Amino acid sequence: MSLKDLEPILAAVTRARDRSDRPVLVALDGRSGVGKSTVANRLVPLLDARLVAGDDFYAGGTDEEWAARSAIKRLEHAFDWRRLRAEALEPLLAGQRASWRSFNWLSWEGLSDEVIVCEAGPVIVLDVVYSGRPELSDLVDIAVLLTLDDRERRARLVSREGAPYMARWQALWESAEDHYFSSVRKPDSFDVIVSSART
Repeated sequence: MSLKDLEPILAAVTRARDRSDRPVLVALDGRSGVGKSTVANRLVPLLDARLVAGDDFYAGGTDEEWAARSAIKRLEHAFDWRRLRAEALEPLLAGQRASWRSFNWLSWEGLSDEVIVCEAGPVIVLDVVYSGRPELSDLVDIAVLLTLDDRERRARLVSREGAPYMARWQALWESAEDHYFSSVRKPDSFDVIVSSART
């Protein structure tokens, strides 16, 4: 993705900073595989931003537990948004250092022993699907939707994770994303929409 492709986001951040003396929170949202993390890593140096990876706040649980839930319940519990608010977003938006422990992706349960420390900064980039969820909307200054042709998105996921993982992921999470982007956060509700086809 070129700098020109990022200009709508950069311009929105500039406008937000002109209107407020507190840090600006940018929520990068979009379906799995659209390139949110790639875009986030491009934005961080351009904006002198602090990155909060929403995956650190994954709620955990077995495939069987997730499969027993409806799409709506999967969306509600995908990550611990209360802990995300309290430990990361609220301190950073107050201009303070934040610290938290990530979900333990090695054991797939509990939290890692390592403490992540994030210093205050002028811009915070939140990178996670469902970052535009209503429970965080009062904190988010700019909600960005990243889009990508569905065939390319799926191909990226297969290339990144492998076909068996992708099949498992689709069975558990595709319906939750469908519900979210069709009923909770429709595309026209976002402040900025950017195609990530060239990331």
